[in-house]
Amino acid sequence: MIEAKGLGVVFPNGTEALRDINVTIDDGEFVAVIGLSGAGKSTFLRTLNGLVRPTSGTVRVGGVEVNRLSGRSLAQFRRTVGFIFQQFNLVTRLTAIENVLHGRLGYLPTWRGVLGLYGERDYELAAGYLDEVGLAGKEHVRVDNLSGGQQQRVAIARAMAQQPQLVLADEPMASLDPRLSDVILGLLKSYNEAHGVTVLVNIHVLELARRYARRVLAFNQGRLVFDGPTETLTDDLAAQIYAGSLEAL
Repeated sequence: MIEAKGLGVVFPNGTEALRDINVTIDDGEFVAVIGLSGAGKSTFLRTLNGLVRPTSGTVRVGGVEVNRLSGRSLAQFRRTVGFIFQQFNLVTRLTAIENVLHGRLGYLPTWRGVLGLYGERDYELAAGYLDEVGLAGKEHVRVDNLSGGQQQRVAIARAMAQQPQLVLADEPMASLDPRLSDVILGLLKSYNEAHGVTVLVNIHVLELARRYARRVLAFNQGRLVFDGPTETLTDDLAAQIYAGSLEAL
């Protein structure tokens, strides 16, 4: 599903966000991405759907070389990748189902998307995914009348509505009460298991990574410093990762 070779990102201000990343992730994996703030986790996820362009190396998703895409081809590719943000990125004046329907835009001709002319099947899918995330009965509630946890579930349902081959979640619990973290990760894990969709989640709480993921990628100062089964991530290794004392892979 994902193959990065020699992946590097240097921002215009000279910051080296990613340095020589080499990693392969198979179909259907649920992977936690950990590391300190600024370690390169978010940048790595954003290279996978073309939000950030590599300055060196290549990244392929589903066999597609993402860094070669632009315009229409990039838009079509992004239809296959669901992205869940920290701050939800919802249109708060719209209802829950209207926001979820935005996940179907990539399947519509441009003119129908502009006019919001969704088909019956689109509405069925949107309602079904709201039910899957536990929001049945909230379809016609404006998003700004929902709690933070409910808004993030709407964002997850929107990503599901894309029927993606890959879901990327960039610290989806960061804006929520800690007690809701299990709810959000549980939904993503259930979706991964039920649909076989590859999921990568940036997680800032190590114990949550251990609880939900089978594999962990750890970044430090733009380098990939750990890649292995969750059970091999000992407390000693974790301390070295966060201290920056592990060598890059």
